[in-house]
Amino acid sequence: MERDIMEYDVLIVGAGPAGLSAAIRLKQLAQAQGQELSVCVLEKGAEVGSHIFSGAVLDPRALDELLPEWKSRGAPLNTPVSKDTFVVLGQEKHWTVPEWSLPPLMRNHGNYIVSLGEVCRWLGTTAEELGVEIYTGFAAQAPSYDEQGRMIGVITGDMGLDKQGNPTANYTPGIEIRARYTLVAEGTRGSLTKQLEARYGLRAASSPAKYGLGFKEIWRVKPENHQKGLIEHTLGWPLDANTGGGGFLYHHGENLVSVGYVVHLDYSNPYLSLFDIFQTYKTHPKLKALLEGGERISYGARAISEGGIQSLPELAFPGGALLGCSAGLVNVPKIKGSHYAMKSGMLAAESVFEAMQQGAPEILASYPQKLRDSWIWQDLSAVRNVKPYLSRWGTWVGSLLGGVEMWLSSWGVTLPWTLKHTIADNATLAEASQSRQLVYARPDGVLTFDKASSVSLCNIGHDDQQPCHLKLTVQDIPERVNLPKYAGPEQRYCPAGVYEFIAQEGKEVLQINAQNCIHCKTCDIKDPTQNIIWVPPEGGSGPNYVSQ
Repeated sequence: MERDIMEYDVLIVGAGPAGLSAAIRLKQLAQAQGQELSVCVLEKGAEVGSHIFSGAVLDPRALDELLPEWKSRGAPLNTPVSKDTFVVLGQEKHWTVPEWSLPPLMRNHGNYIVSLGEVCRWLGTTAEELGVEIYTGFAAQAPSYDEQGRMIGVITGDMGLDKQGNPTANYTPGIEIRARYTLVAEGTRGSLTKQLEARYGLRAASSPAKYGLGFKEIWRVKPENHQKGLIEHTLGWPLDANTGGGGFLYHHGENLVSVGYVVHLDYSNPYLSLFDIFQTYKTHPKLKALLEGGERISYGARAISEGGIQSLPELAFPGGALLGCSAGLVNVPKIKGSHYAMKSGMLAAESVFEAMQQGAPEILASYPQKLRDSWIWQDLSAVRNVKPYLSRWGTWVGSLLGGVEMWLSSWGVTLPWTLKHTIADNATLAEASQSRQLVYARPDGVLTFDKASSVSLCNIGHDDQQPCHLKLTVQDIPERVNLPKYAGPEQRYCPAGVYEFIAQEGKEVLQINAQNCIHCKTCDIKDPTQNIIWVPPEGGSGPNYVSQ
């Protein structure tokens, strides 16, 4: 197929914290040397920030390095953390853990409660002022390679196809965007990243990747319940001791509270409904007292990386590199990754610029080393065993062991072992016949809600006539394997009601409601047979988290 071709010095896939920081740093370096450097950023969302979903508490360390004058430039970091607490929940009671007992790495003083979408929009404006070209509504569908197998860019998705993949009157073929280097910053479990990992064997030497599913709602609460700048992280109820996860409450803005919950995706009970766990969380007396009389104004969910440094793939490959959450740079006990994403983007940009000065070698060999020499590696190394402890010994013993190791690290003591992850999240489900069925209360429409009303708050834009972007490798595996063996877990791990089994001609068949998809990627991760493949829909499709 004849495609239009655009060429740049550097192509960046994803306008999140990593991609935009890389773009800004590239332009800074080029301008400091009086050089011209063409930089393009592709974003599959309808606008910069529309697919950005996070808690979010931002450590400004990377921003201080990237744009030291960020305060005078009007960066939207408006709510400094004023109080930081950690709470253990029982079914009815709660206990506050003394702040002095928390390892320094888990504390948040000096950080800011932000809308990460707003931060990215501000970074995008800053990048454009420096001359970066940002194209929104374009999904990178596949890598482009030269004859030697080096990545030379991407091909964007075709637009105007019908459900069968045939061109309509509105058909527009995707374009090929070529670059000397391509930096992939598309977020957790990206489709482009998966293709590159497979082609170059980037995961051959690492532990299996590990993930969690994070939920968040934004509530406007009564003024007397709001404590601007307060952060509370919770552990315990409603999960049992063998299912990892925890919650957070961030007070910000004008009487706004971000209420969130993360469930680790290595859970075993196929009857576990992740959405219902989050809704149940809000019924705890502590949260109920906070939220009563308030209004839910937003909802969303997304997968987050939890594997740590032992699950990192090779970060550089012929023609490019992986940044931020595409690489898996997340601090599990802090539920933080945005500042690591920004710093990784900056380091990759520096490696690209150096490589171009040296004649553009095939692999950015200095980037992985720069990462290992940075404070990113220092932080992630200190928490590297926390997730394995939780996976092996459960919430309470795992948290105790992780806390002890983090304290030792803060005193300069490094333990001589790094525990590996031994099993991928899709392989942890027990069979339904060996599992306890779980019953959840019906939503009351005041404090707890159903999936349909929740998804309506995601502002999804999706052309129902386009091809389904949730691909089944073998069409009948959901009915032949997942339903009889695991009771159809896709109905319960999806946070948006995309998957449901319906009666058709006397049997149960899987129906995929692709128009509900909020791009969390959980199905691609947790499907027990890895039969579901998430690929980008038409550019601009998906949620629009305008207020998050």
